Amino acid sequence: MTSPVYTTSIPVFKQMLGGLREVLSKAEAHAAVRKIEPAALLQARLFPDMFPLLRQVQVATDFAKSVSARLAGVEVPKLEDSEQTFADLQARIATVLAFLEGLDAGKFDEAATREIVTQAGTPKEKRFTGHSYLLNYGLPHFFFHTTTAYAILRHSGVEVGKKDYIGTY
Repeated sequence: MTSPVYTTSIPVFKQMLGGLREVLSKAEAHAAVRKIEPAALLQARLFPDMFPLLRQVQVATDFAKSVSARLAGVEVPKLEDSEQTFADLQARIATVLAFLEGLDAGKFDEAATREIVTQAGTPKEKRFTGHSYLLNYGLPHFFFHTTTAYAILRHSGVEVGKKDYIGTY
């Protein structure tokens, strides 16, 4: 039997990253057809104190890979955060999807009770069980950044809808 933590994480990350990939493809096509400089979309944001699209995608992929790696008890892969183009973001998503694809479901057998320790941008560490880490921390942050990326593009006039956001399941 496959671990419930695996089935509530890896397929969800893969589905939503697939949706994000498609939304970015539509955004790139939108920019080309309307002769919009791609950087205008990549640097678009919903409000001045929020990350731009490019960073939203980076952070979403960071959550997908880091949450999955920690739950599986493997080293979190490092990505450089050097993306500047839609093609760069697509390559980043492909890299994370390949990492997720390569994770052995058996590595998640003890994930629900595995202790996860984070120090997310603050000097204070947080401790979770794997179950709590996934449901109360990892997935909410991942969905926040994928949703915000979608919202930035929708707000910028890219013709995307709920089906695009959800991806293939």
